[in-house]
Amino acid sequence: MWTWFKELGKDERHVFWACLGGWALDGMDVQIYSFVMPSLIGLWKLTNTQAGMLGTATLLLSALGGWLAGLLSDRFGRVRVLKVTILWYALFTFLSGFTNSFWQLLITRGLQGLGFGGEWAAGAVLLGEVIVARHRGKAVGVVQGGWALGWGAAAIAYTIVFSILPVSWAWRAMFFLGLTPALLVIYIQRYVREPEVFEATRREVEARQQRFTFLEIFAPSLLPTTLLAAMLVTGAQGGYYAITIWLPTFLKTVRHLSVLNTGGYLFVVIVGSLFGYLTAAYLSDAIGRRRTFFLFAVSSTMIVLLYSYLPISDFVMLFLGFPLGFFASGVFSGLGPFLTELFPSRVRGSGQGFAYNFGRAIGALFPTMVGRLSSHMPLGQAIGLFALLAYSLMVLATLPLPETRGKTLEVYN
Repeated sequence: MWTWFKELGKDERHVFWACLGGWALDGMDVQIYSFVMPSLIGLWKLTNTQAGMLGTATLLLSALGGWLAGLLSDRFGRVRVLKVTILWYALFTFLSGFTNSFWQLLITRGLQGLGFGGEWAAGAVLLGEVIVARHRGKAVGVVQGGWALGWGAAAIAYTIVFSILPVSWAWRAMFFLGLTPALLVIYIQRYVREPEVFEATRREVEARQQRFTFLEIFAPSLLPTTLLAAMLVTGAQGGYYAITIWLPTFLKTVRHLSVLNTGGYLFVVIVGSLFGYLTAAYLSDAIGRRRTFFLFAVSSTMIVLLYSYLPISDFVMLFLGFPLGFFASGVFSGLGPFLTELFPSRVRGSGQGFAYNFGRAIGALFPTMVGRLSSHMPLGQAIGLFALLAYSLMVLATLPLPETRGKTLEVYN
C-alpha cells in the first residue's frame, strides 16, 4: 500500500511530513471550536445564530488568508509563506483562550482564520509541485487525511480536558493547546526547500522580463477554469462545514448524549474520515479526479440525509457515523492535486489560492445559515438541507472540468 512512498526522494519526504503535520495541526486548531461551542452556548447564553457566526468568521477570514497566501507564495516562495501562516494560526488559537465575550472571540477566531486558510494554500501548492505526477494524488490526498488526525487529537483532548476540568476552565484549556503547531516551524526551517519548478519558473520569468499578477487567473483563457474550480470547492466546503461545525451540538442538544458518548460518536466519524481521505487519495490516481468527486459527493448526500432526516436509533446513528465521515471528508483528497494541475506554474499559487478560498468563503456561510434555519425547523433537517445543496453544486461544477490525472507540471506554462 505504501510502496509509492518508498519511491519518493529525500526532499519529497521532508515536504510530505511538513505538510502532513501542518494540516493535521491546522485541523486540530480549527476543530477545537466545534467542541467548545456547546459549552460557550451555555456559559455565554449564545444563540445558535451567534454560535454559527463564530464558525463562519473563521472560515470567511480563512478565505481571505488563503487567497493572500496564494498570491504571496507566487511572489516570495511557498515555504516562507507556509511558516508564517502556521505561526499565525497557532498564536490566535492560543489567544482565543483569554477571551471573555462573543465579540472578543469573534475577533480572535477571525484572525486565526487568516492563518488557517493561508496554511493550506501554501502547503498544497508546495506539495503538488514537489511530488512526481504518478504519486501526486496519493501524496496530497494522504496529507489531506492529516485533518482527520488533527480532528481526532481535538476529540481526545476534549474528552480528557472536559472530564478533569470544570467547564468554565476546560474550554480555555482547549484553546491554549492550539499553540502546539508553532513547534513544526523548526522542522520546516531546517529540512524543507522551495520546489525546483517554482525556482525555475521564477528564473524564466525574470529572463523574459515579464511580470504576471494574480489578475491573469481572470483572463479569458483561464476564467472558466477559475470559476468552475471555485464552484467545485464551494460545494465540498459548504457540505463539510454544514455537517462538522454543527455535529457536536446536534449530538449533545438533539440526541442528548453526554460528553463521553459525544466523543465516542465523533470518534467513529473521525475514523471514517481518515479512511475516506486515504481511499479517495488512491482512487484519484487510479480512476481519476472527476470520477472520485462524483462518487464521494453523491454518497455524501445520501448518508447525510439518512443521518439527519430519518428517525434512527442511537446504535444506527453510530453505525452511519463511519460512512458519514468517510464520504464527507474523502471529497477533499482530490482537490489539492486537481487545482495544482489546472493552473499554470506562474500563477499556480494565485489560482489555487483563489479557487479554494473563494469556495471556502461561500461555504463558510453554511454554518450560519444552518443556525438561522434551525430556528424554523429541527437542527438535523437544517444540516441535511444545506448538505444536499452543497453536494449538488459540487457535482454540477465537476461536469465541464477536464480530467488531469497524471499531468506533468511544466516550468513556465
